[in-house]
Amino acid sequence: MDLVILAAGMGSRFGGLKQIQPIDKYENFIIDYSIYDAIEAGFDKVIFIIKEENLDVFRQTIGKRIESKIKVEYVFQKLDLLPKGYSVPADRVKPLGTAQALLAAKDVVSDTFAIINADDFYGKESFKIAADYLKSVKGTKGKYSNVAYYVANTMTENGAVKRGVLSYDDNKFLTGLVESNVEHKDGKVLMTPLDETIPSKYITKDTLVSMNLFCFTKDIMDHIEEKFPEFMENNQNNLMKCEYLLPTVVDELIKENKATVKILSTTAVWYGITYKADQDGVEKALANLMAKGDYKEGLWK
Repeated sequence: MDLVILAAGMGSRFGGLKQIQPIDKYENFIIDYSIYDAIEAGFDKVIFIIKEENLDVFRQTIGKRIESKIKVEYVFQKLDLLPKGYSVPADRVKPLGTAQALLAAKDVVSDTFAIINADDFYGKESFKIAADYLKSVKGTKGKYSNVAYYVANTMTENGAVKRGVLSYDDNKFLTGLVESNVEHKDGKVLMTPLDETIPSKYITKDTLVSMNLFCFTKDIMDHIEEKFPEFMENNQNNLMKCEYLLPTVVDELIKENKATVKILSTTAVWYGITYKADQDGVEKALANLMAKGDYKEGLWK
C-alpha cells in the first residue's frame, strides 16, 4: 500500500520550493508529518513525484530522515512524458498537471495507493480512513475514493485557496467536482469556479471539498494513458498553459461508468502554506499537536 506524494509543483504563490520549507524547530517539513501519519496507518512505501533537478535536495533533506522508516522511491515528472507523436513548446516550464504527474509513477506504484499534495497537512484520521478503504478494495478495479474535508476546515485567512467542491448521490458516491477558489467573504464562504461559465456562489461551511487525497487501484494508470492523446489533441492551441488534471480524468470515468468514487468524509483540519503569511499559524498548530502528544517529539528523533 503506497503513498504517492505530488511534489513537482513550483510553489509560485508561496515564492519558492514550499514543499521543503522547515515547519518546526526540528527542521521537519509538512511532508514529514504526512509520512509519519501514513506509516502509523499502515502504508509501507512512499513515492515522491518531483522535478529531476530537485532530486538531491529531496534526498538530502526528507529522504535521509525517512529511508530507514519506510521504503522510498523517486520518480520524475518531465515535460516529455507525453503520448507518442505529441510535444509541448520548447519554452514551456510548468509541469503538465496532476494526471501526467501520477503517470510518472506507473512503473513503481503498487496495486493500491493514495495520493496527496506535498505541501498540505492532512491529519491522522485521514490516513487511517484512506488505509482502511484501500485494504477493502484490494484486488478490484475502478473502485476509488476521495477523503473529503469540510470546507471550513481547509481555509486560510490570507486569501483564496483552490479546492474541489464535491457533489454526490445519496450513497455518497461522487457525481461531480468543480475546481474552485474558495475564500471568506462577508462572514460566509464564497466559491468561485475556475470554469468561468459556472457562476460564483456562497456555500455552507460544512460543504465537502477535495484536498486531492484520492485512493486508487492501479488501473487508474491505464485510464490516464488512454485519455492522454485526446487531451493533447483538444489542447493543440493551448499547449503553453494547459494542464492534464486528475480530477478531470476521474470525472470522465464516472460519467462513462468506468469507475466509482466513494466520498469518505473526515473531521480533520487542514494546514498548509498557500501564502507566506500562513507559515506562522501552521508552525504554531503543529507545535501544539506535538505538545499534546499527537506526534513524537521531533518526529524521527
